[in-house]
Amino acid sequence: MTICVLVGIPGSGKSTVGKELAKKMNVNFLDTDREIELKAGKSVGEIFVEDGESAFRKLEKDVVLASLKQAKTVVSLGGGSVLDQEVRSELLKHRTYWLDTSINNALKRTGSNTNRPLLLDSPRSTLKRLLEERAGFYEEVTTKKISTESKSVKSIAEEIYSDLVSENQI
Repeated sequence: MTICVLVGIPGSGKSTVGKELAKKMNVNFLDTDREIELKAGKSVGEIFVEDGESAFRKLEKDVVLASLKQAKTVVSLGGGSVLDQEVRSELLKHRTYWLDTSINNALKRTGSNTNRPLLLDSPRSTLKRLLEERAGFYEEVTTKKISTESKSVKSIAEEIYSDLVSENQI
């Protein structure tokens, strides 16, 4: 079983914090968006454009469910993974951390990253809409909500690590 799972909107720091946490714990790190790209042989953006969002979501679900079975691994999920009921049900069996951040902070982190197809048009309003649509799902699966505002990557990783230790998860 995975050690923990990180969820949140694009730009919340899931991949960056996940890598730092995995390094601190000397375990594997798995980013489901990266795994999707490896499996599909193309970028997330290309999948959205060439195959459509529904094809991406199907592939995402398969990758996420397989990823959650990985031992000694910190898993970072794509922001929309929680839209799927089966994924949410599975997340309830794991220590899941919602990395919460402001829209402004997320915008600074995502910039003009073209590998985030949902953010290509009107990033601010899109991030706001995504947060409104997904917040209830994040809340549903979250073991602990962690604010990433004005915190370093190392301090966020340390906060999660301390929580895992205090809950005897590692």
